[in-house]
Amino acid sequence: MRVAAVGGGSWGTTVAHLCAHNADTTLWARREEVVDGISQQHVNPRYLPGFDLHPSLTAHTDMEVVIDGADVIIMGVASAGFDSTLDALEPLVGQGTPIVSLAKGLDRETGRRMTELIAERFPNNPVGVLTGPNLAKEILAGQAAASVVSFDDITVAQKLQPLFATERFRVYTNPDLIGCELGGALKNVVAVAAGMADGLGAGDNTRAAVITRGLAELTRLGVSMGGKPETFGGLAGMGDLIATCISVQSRNRSVGEELGKGRGLQEIIDEMQQVAEGIKSAPVVARLGREHAVELPICNEICAVVEEGRTAEEVYRGLLRRPQQGEVTRR
Repeated sequence: MRVAAVGGGSWGTTVAHLCAHNADTTLWARREEVVDGISQQHVNPRYLPGFDLHPSLTAHTDMEVVIDGADVIIMGVASAGFDSTLDALEPLVGQGTPIVSLAKGLDRETGRRMTELIAERFPNNPVGVLTGPNLAKEILAGQAAASVVSFDDITVAQKLQPLFATERFRVYTNPDLIGCELGGALKNVVAVAAGMADGLGAGDNTRAAVITRGLAELTRLGVSMGGKPETFGGLAGMGDLIATCISVQSRNRSVGEELGKGRGLQEIIDEMQQVAEGIKSAPVVARLGREHAVELPICNEICAVVEEGRTAEEVYRGLLRRPQQGEVTRR
């Protein structure tokens, strides 16, 4: 099996590294420094300095070279650049080649999932996701982790399951593609809120409440959009949510923490090398909540931060002033 990995960021590189344990794997990246580092020194000097990559992993800036003859294509591109990357891929990908998305975001204009964008361009290709509580640096450091590979056709997921698995990276399958993909996209917005609590100096009680009520929100919306409830209690939902809300490696949590300290959103974004999907996704998630008549108080407050400049203190004040109600309700 030959694998083409598209995207040289931290997670795209890490998944390519995992695949290289089991198959001939080549990664496409725009930056020469990333390509040279991977192919010559077996490191990604820009996004993962200090972490060794599998010695058989190679990289190239020519997408045609990377895609040619590939049996599987891994899309490790952020949601903002997804559409333009598909433009470049469209004339290169053959029918029937499985395409696996790693992106945890939504299309800003339409609210569609990344696999929907792929399927529109490649209607004759199986399309799925790899998702879960997977922090790139921990995996490269050799720490144990688990993930989920999801396709509507479970036989495709089962076929690709061994491709991603290593001795310390356990991979499960799940046929609920919608739920798995939405869990990864929606949890980023909640992670910004959790980070705000840390920045404000709130304690573990507050963090636990945000994570738990955030899980309720993403489950309500995810089920309304076609996902299965049990998926949101698994690795793609609760697992990914917990990791993203508590880890110092989480970009979304880190953005929220800086907001909680009183810094401006644009100032924070300007300092980042990679995208915090929760900031871009918040207005989309809020809009989807309105379209599906699902109340999303936490996500709506983060949307107000992005679109109206609301502060972290105002966000938490607004959440605490909400009417008292039962826990197990549609609200």
